[in-house]
Amino acid sequence: MASAAAPQGALTKKRKGRLFYFALGFDMPFFILLMLVLAVGLVSLFSASFAYAYYWNDGDSYYYIKRQLIFAAIGIVAMLLISTVDYNFLRKLKIPYIVMGISIALLILVLFLPPIKEVHRWIKIGSLRIQPSEIAKFAVVLLFSYWIAEFGNDMKTMKKGFFPFMAALGVVCLLVFREPHLSGTMLILMIGMVMMFIGGTKWYYLLGTLGLGGAAAAALIFIGGYERDRIDVWLDPFAVYTSGGAGRDSAWQTVQSLYAIGSGGLMGEGLGNSRQKHLFLPEPQNDFIFAVVCEEMGFIGAVLIIILFALLVWRGFVIGMKAPDRFGSMLAIGLTAQIGIQVLFNLAVVTNTIPNTGISLPFFSYGGSSLVMLLAQMGVVLAISRRMKDKNDS
Repeated sequence: MASAAAPQGALTKKRKGRLFYFALGFDMPFFILLMLVLAVGLVSLFSASFAYAYYWNDGDSYYYIKRQLIFAAIGIVAMLLISTVDYNFLRKLKIPYIVMGISIALLILVLFLPPIKEVHRWIKIGSLRIQPSEIAKFAVVLLFSYWIAEFGNDMKTMKKGFFPFMAALGVVCLLVFREPHLSGTMLILMIGMVMMFIGGTKWYYLLGTLGLGGAAAAALIFIGGYERDRIDVWLDPFAVYTSGGAGRDSAWQTVQSLYAIGSGGLMGEGLGNSRQKHLFLPEPQNDFIFAVVCEEMGFIGAVLIIILFALLVWRGFVIGMKAPDRFGSMLAIGLTAQIGIQVLFNLAVVTNTIPNTGISLPFFSYGGSSLVMLLAQMGVVLAISRRMKDKNDS
């Protein structure tokens, strides 16, 4: 045992101080699962988008997939490069604070820019659209990982384990909510609270916060009338749809999504054979892409995709649990938890389990900046996997 321990100790010393790790292999199960999810996502995007692209982009059925493939290539290169960098670099030079500062500045800036589709969610630079809320997700995970690692056992106190986190989370969520972007607000809130819970914040602090948040949301809906039409659609979409009133447009997307899911049955209509994507389901390449997947691949195909996502998140958690330090552990868990939470929210919206809040499906929905950001974050997880303990143990 002593002879085996010596090389490991020597390797640890040799690693110390390095910025790049080309020789140390990253976690192949995670990488393979990620590439499978991405490949299935790109195929699904092309199938869901080609009819819509043909009708709305001068007969160019490849409009969306061409752009998404370019961003996927950029994202993969960025991911592989980032995977070679020592992730501990992210906790030096106050980088977590810098990233959070940039994120907040962009969230403020976007509120003063002209709206796109009646909301302030994107910063447009030429043909490129940057969504600050995507950067905010990473900023929250990075800053919270840094604080959890720094505070240690003090995470159980309200002074260090609750107030700083809720202050940062409150500022980010308020700015995202003002865009308005309800789904983004909910997602960032859940990511932050999951990380706080895993990091050691007492559960009853979080439960009390959720209770206050739920009460505030109920007041906005039932007293202020905010998003009340979405609640009505959620409770009975077909009644609103057939009423012929002003709410028919609000219910249209949800009803068409449920038609698509129901039409898929057990085995589906076959890849490319969806009927709802032919201008019945609005913008099928975006938030409701999973409805088209269900129609074409059926229950079996949908379950297999969910299993792929579950395995990806599980492997990310394994990497987090085997990370050599608490910062790396929380970073890996936070970044993969983000994917898991976002997938759950998207599936819940598409199936009308929760009200339609407009949330994308990671690696499937169309969006260049979102895809590049996701792949870059997965590069951080791969960087952590290069240094995880017991690398030969799956």
